[in-house]
Amino acid sequence: MTDTHADALDADLRRRTWQLLQPGDIALDGLVVHTDCGGDEETMMHQATLEVGDLIAVHAGHDPADTYVYSGNDDTEFASNQHQGLTLDGDEFVWECQQLLREGTFDVVFYFEADADTRALLAAVRERGYEATAVRGDAEAPGQATVE
Repeated sequence: MTDTHADALDADLRRRTWQLLQPGDIALDGLVVHTDCGGDEETMMHQATLEVGDLIAVHAGHDPADTYVYSGNDDTEFASNQHQGLTLDGDEFVWECQQLLREGTFDVVFYFEADADTRALLAAVRERGYEATAVRGDAEAPGQATVE
């Protein structure tokens, strides 16, 4: 895959992420995490999802030990690679993600409440070695939504 092709795919994914953040019941931001996990490495991709989910919980003011992951196995509204981080006390929303197999590796798109410290979260995710981009839900247009 050429860099131009990869850049176009990434721009499209950021645009689609921004569109999903518009308008909702709560203000949301997003995080696109690129992994090196191939389609046969779902266990490693799941671990990456949990690690980033815990980082989101921390930056949203929750102790990760007080959250759990709901995978919607009993809900026909959920896709097979869609998960939510919820609080143990009250099942309150912390984050949601979709795991997307693109060009042979997984990208994980997370959504979380915009009052989380998105810049600090992005830095923490990158410190763990992930290639990631944050997307602001309150931006006027997709081209203005990227947080670097």
